[in-house]
Amino acid sequence: MDRIDRDILAILEADSRSGASKVAAMLGIEEGEAAQRIARLEAEGIIVKYTAIVNEDAFDEDNVEALIEVKVTPRRGSGFDAIACEIAAHDEVQNLYLMSGAYDLAVIVRGRSLRSISRFVSERISTYDSVLSTATHFILKKYKVEGALMTRSEAEGRLSVQP
Repeated sequence: MDRIDRDILAILEADSRSGASKVAAMLGIEEGEAAQRIARLEAEGIIVKYTAIVNEDAFDEDNVEALIEVKVTPRRGSGFDAIACEIAAHDEVQNLYLMSGAYDLAVIVRGRSLRSISRFVSERISTYDSVLSTATHFILKKYKVEGALMTRSEAEGRLSVQP
């Protein structure tokens, strides 16, 4: 991976809607080369998915998200990977990370209600033999997601009166 590939990734991370023509113009390369490089990065699994960040507070959406910390016993031969793959297979799971600290896995889940997430933890996550304990934290408000601010402060809309 060279500097141009890294620059392409930076552009797409900042705005995944940037097409090959915009990427090419920003980097001073031919559109065909930009398209070819993007396709290669996708084929190699470096670019995994294009997505939009949605501010759910801006409209009436009653989904609930929670961070579930999970302490597990690593399995012989597969360590944390096998249990992580099993947990990741659930539709409710949005993100899953191996972490350092008191808990091993951080699982971000989405459900329709507090009760649905509570059931998910008690009926699915905690039933795995490898799971020793969990701690569930409900996400009350998002301020910043993937580098994007979710709320617009009043100060942003005001003009500065200072010289």
